[in-house]
Amino acid sequence: MSTDNSAVSDVGKVRASNQDSGYAGTQLLVVADGMGGHAGGDVASHMAIRQLLELDRPYDTPEEARGALLKTLLATNDLLGDIVYDHPELAGLGTTVSAIIRVGDKVAIAHIGDSRIYLLRDGELSQVTIDHTFVQRLIDSGRITDAEAKVHPRRSVLMRVLGDVDANPEIDTMIVGTQPGDRWMLCSDGLTGVLSRDEIHTMMIVEAPAHDIATALLQASLDGGAPDNVTVVVADVTNGEPEQVCTLVGSAAEALSIAEPSPRADAFRAARQASRSLPVSTSDVPLQKRLPHAESEVARSRRIRRRVLLVGTIVAVIAALIITGILGYRYTQSRYFVGVDAGTVAIYQGVPQDAGPFKLSHLYLDTGITLDSLTAFQRDQVTATISTDSFAQAQAIVTRLAPAAVK
Repeated sequence: MSTDNSAVSDVGKVRASNQDSGYAGTQLLVVADGMGGHAGGDVASHMAIRQLLELDRPYDTPEEARGALLKTLLATNDLLGDIVYDHPELAGLGTTVSAIIRVGDKVAIAHIGDSRIYLLRDGELSQVTIDHTFVQRLIDSGRITDAEAKVHPRRSVLMRVLGDVDANPEIDTMIVGTQPGDRWMLCSDGLTGVLSRDEIHTMMIVEAPAHDIATALLQASLDGGAPDNVTVVVADVTNGEPEQVCTLVGSAAEALSIAEPSPRADAFRAARQASRSLPVSTSDVPLQKRLPHAESEVARSRRIRRRVLLVGTIVAVIAALIITGILGYRYTQSRYFVGVDAGTVAIYQGVPQDAGPFKLSHLYLDTGITLDSLTAFQRDQVTATISTDSFAQAQAIVTRLAPAAVK
């Protein structure tokens, strides 16, 4: 069983650079949508595709292919973290990945993010993957509809992604049967953000070569405004031996460059054992073979730094609250007010308000002036309390209430 496949990509009508990457190979199909600003997204999708290229080979079982996808993607996540470790200016870089490896009459699938995999079989189109987005959770819980998700202000918020975010990301994997006549389509959200499911279905059922279908989908997205990068990979399953055809598109097809590590990175690097240094050009980075379940020293150092930063932040917040409380209390004790104590006029130090269970005032002087000796208006004023800035001002008020009582 073979596949007739094609991959196309475009920067779109708004973006300044293409941070998508795509690959259509003999057994492997991949779409990766990078993010992170500046060169971060380019680097993330580029590196993800490069790490997966070595998986474009025959496998004995689809389970073996699925395991290879999972291990490589977890290792790629670690590698992207290492890149940020060496290049702090790329902090926040990440990428989605949707990948297929064909093994006989089955395909192994791995997916993380909001790029998608579709299957057209017998004229029916089905979405094989589930978006790892905030709005998808709202849809699954019945809080919004698919139509509302298209215009939701947080529709681009990803809950899962490869990159400098999660040391152990959750990656969806599955094994699905395939047969001659099936048409598989992988795409970034630059396509699905413009075209509806019905529009995609209408274009995919056309009897035409995979390249024509991929190009038509891309062009329809561009005609619709294409506010984001658009990448499409289409593969038709046919009888016969796989063709040795490989196509790289998007940032994966370019020789990206990363600037020399910043001085800030030197301090980080000096604290770790030299295990791998990042070449200046990512196009020359060799494919890495690492055990994803064995935490690297760099990943462990990052995890420890994050914990230290978290603890330090908590301590700083607590200290700030304590200092604020102390300064606030000292301020209240510089104030005085005239009030009532057991039927007599009294001067209090502090403010008449309380902070929960804590009293912010105490009796400073009982003047001995009874409330009964005051006029009704004066009693109302004293009962409501009269705030002052100093003890001298409080004394002056008491003197005005009963001059003869204050010596």
